[in-house]
Amino acid sequence: MAVEFAKLLDPLVEWVYEQAGDNPLADVSVLPFTGERGMTDNQAYELVRYGASKGLLDGNQSTMGDARAELTSYGLETMEARLRRRSSPAARSAAARRALLVWLWHRQHDGTHLPVIDGILETDDAFFEGDRLTITEIDRAAAYLDSKAMIKGPKVDSREGPVRAKITSEGLDCVEHYDGDISAYERRNSSGNTTFHIGENTGNIAANSRDFNMRATTNKDGIDAAAVIMLARALRQAAPALELPEDEALEFTQTATRLEDEAAGGSPDPARLQRWRGTIIGILNSPAVSGALGSVLAAYTGMVLPGLPPA
Repeated sequence: MAVEFAKLLDPLVEWVYEQAGDNPLADVSVLPFTGERGMTDNQAYELVRYGASKGLLDGNQSTMGDARAELTSYGLETMEARLRRRSSPAARSAAARRALLVWLWHRQHDGTHLPVIDGILETDDAFFEGDRLTITEIDRAAAYLDSKAMIKGPKVDSREGPVRAKITSEGLDCVEHYDGDISAYERRNSSGNTTFHIGENTGNIAANSRDFNMRATTNKDGIDAAAVIMLARALRQAAPALELPEDEALEFTQTATRLEDEAAGGSPDPARLQRWRGTIIGILNSPAVSGALGSVLAAYTGMVLPGLPPA
């Protein structure tokens, strides 16, 4: 049942957020949510416990007969960041392009000849941050991919892009070697490699380099305050190169500053570091960030701040 719990967690967190209304940290019964999905009261209770184990929900008011939950501070931050990403036109556009290209890659391997583009809207591939992409967003994604010679197919006057399409060899390479990240694929021929010794970094981080080597260490207790401080400074230096939407750029730099302040205080709180680690990696792994820099910073963050235990 753990797999089903994992799939239900994000929808549940959003449902609790919506039900709480003006008091986002209020506790609510989750039985209406689970009841619509045919779950027993015991399964509802276990779902709340699963959410609590991930740090997103507090189920202290929950009993076997009345599964209740409220968002934790981390859960609230996660939900608000998700809503900001969901409302970002740039992030939605990037997500639609990648989703459509990967979907067409699968159709190519299924042997489907010139599938109808609109078919993606009937699948889970058409969701971004829990919200279904629109036909307009998919049409514009198709037009963009067609302009980049990553897909090809017939068009009609009423649509910007192909209405039926197949992936090209360019598109295949993009999916198979760059996981559908079009910006990274287009920068594949950029010259020069950069060795990234972030732990000793005092200057600006190169934004357009293709290959990176990283060195980072943590102490046996799992937290190296000096390394966390260096990480925070590296994240702030890199922020402009990530070209994030304004609200996400602000959240990114503020979170990096919180990391530095916490580590510099002499006794960093693992729970706070874990929460901010999730925020940083979530932004770096979002569709709004493309290319190698976001990936290497996410990997480095995970090295300096591995899965920390709660306080």
